[in-house]
Amino acid sequence: MLVGVDVGGSAHFDPTLDELALLAESAGDMAVARVTARRRAPDPALFVGSGKADEIKALVAATAAHGVIFDQALSPAQQRNLERHIGVPVADRTALILDIFADRAQSHEGKLQVELARLQYMATRLVGRWSHLERQRGGIGTRGGPGEAQIELDRRMIGDRIKSVKERLEKVKRQRGTQRKARERRGTFRISLVGYTNAGKSTLFNTLTKAKAYAADQLFATLDTTTRSLWLGEAQASVSLSDTVGFIRDLPHKLVEAFRATLQEAAEADLLLHVIDAASPLLAEQQAEVERVLEEISADGVPQLLVYNKCDLLEDSQQSREVADWIEAHPGVRRRRVFVSARTGQGLEALRQAIAEIALEHLNASARTPIPTLPDGSPVIAPLAGSAPAAAH
Repeated sequence: MLVGVDVGGSAHFDPTLDELALLAESAGDMAVARVTARRRAPDPALFVGSGKADEIKALVAATAAHGVIFDQALSPAQQRNLERHIGVPVADRTALILDIFADRAQSHEGKLQVELARLQYMATRLVGRWSHLERQRGGIGTRGGPGEAQIELDRRMIGDRIKSVKERLEKVKRQRGTQRKARERRGTFRISLVGYTNAGKSTLFNTLTKAKAYAADQLFATLDTTTRSLWLGEAQASVSLSDTVGFIRDLPHKLVEAFRATLQEAAEADLLLHVIDAASPLLAEQQAEVERVLEEISADGVPQLLVYNKCDLLEDSQQSREVADWIEAHPGVRRRRVFVSARTGQGLEALRQAIAEIALEHLNASARTPIPTLPDGSPVIAPLAGSAPAAAH
């Protein structure tokens, strides 16, 4: 059962719960009922209040639902109280997204990132989970005094595991940094695909690079960053194109923190292809959410090319007159946009042309940038033979 609560007229409230239903479907669940409520403020004990909690309990019994998923984040106490009151497992949006990420992560780095986020989430939800175990007895040589509580043991074990995972992620982060520096020395123009989840990034990535990255019509089909070379005949140059994890409304902060190493690909790119689902009724809200996350990871200053995908799903009256044009994204900030369909190939030539023009401008500017030299006149970093000098960052 899906439950959404409009708290204080929240701008992010989804009265249809369609996105939560898609998330549940991605996690392998099937929604049998949807309940919405409105409150000025969350109830400290049950989030929705006792009356609405009774209504949910009755509906759970009537539909034989196996669990309840809330579209908002619940505190550990609220989750425990709801489970006791309703009699079935209760999860919130954060737990649902974490479950999907845990199921989809394929690479070593992705699995570590998801494990870290799940451990940090679990660490706040240990209270009351082990009440049936009371306290352990003391060790050998004691008179049976109170020992370490089971919850304290679990908290310490989770703390140790979090520390271990963070250390392993730091090692992976250094390796990824070394790879980025190697691309910088080669003077490679770096492009990252970003966008709301299920906007069609992986399909576009596969179409442009002839890669075989996993793509599906579901939320968070891709979690692991994949990088391929893309030859641009218009610019007579090869660029690197990276497919990154999709963003979503209320993406758990712990996930943003855990995936910071992966998202760093976007922050250090030369160009972002911001892929937008042109057929989505929530286009503006989804675009704003991506912009917010880009600002959070300090990637808001990277040049963007807006790619309106899935144009084949639009009615003829909704189609753009031009395949490519310019739009004022913010006051004083104009961005180029291209209308494409990764599935049918519509507009892809215009997209490649736009990428080639931007890449040429960047490479030409890099060629004009003087290489830093030492007092004796020798270069600080000698460029590789046959490559353009790397731009100073």
